[in-house]
Amino acid sequence: MGLDTAIGSVLAAFGLSGAAGLNAWLPLLASALLDRLDVVELAAPFDQLSSTAGLVLLALLTTADFVGDKIPLVDHVLHLLGTVIAPVSGAILFTGQTGLETDLPTLAAVLLGGVTAGTIHAGRSTVRPVSTATTGGLGNPVLSLTEDAGSLVLVVIAFVLPFVALLLVIALAAGFFSLRRRVRLR
Repeated sequence: MGLDTAIGSVLAAFGLSGAAGLNAWLPLLASALLDRLDVVELAAPFDQLSSTAGLVLLALLTTADFVGDKIPLVDHVLHLLGTVIAPVSGAILFTGQTGLETDLPTLAAVLLGGVTAGTIHAGRSTVRPVSTATTGGLGNPVLSLTEDAGSLVLVVIAFVLPFVALLLVIALAAGFFSLRRRVRLR
């Protein structure tokens, strides 16, 4: 295992777990599909996500989340569930990405992935009530679609340009932190 490969794997893992903070299911589905197509390799036991049953389940969950997050009130329930699901997804993605290429302890990977996804999800959860209050909920589907697109773009960038993915996750976290601070001050 080369140092460059290990560093790239960790950087990609941050990007993937950040993407899970925006949409918990989409990065899991994309990673599982890429593993199935032999584009990337997920560490065991996470390689089971690319099994037929795993792909079908992830596709169903991704679709249900995609549709449900566009419906006012349902989106709020999904965000509450996401408080747990996003960090778990981030932990799985981080561990699955770094398990083959690094000597990073599993506990560290789980914590880094969970905290990264949880931080982005918390920021995302700050934006949604502002959108609901200012647009009467009409802006939420647009915001949700933007989050979905951002998650997908972040997944692609994580695999293609891992350092850029890390920078985007840091920028997202900083932007959400700044917005959260401004909301609290009001």
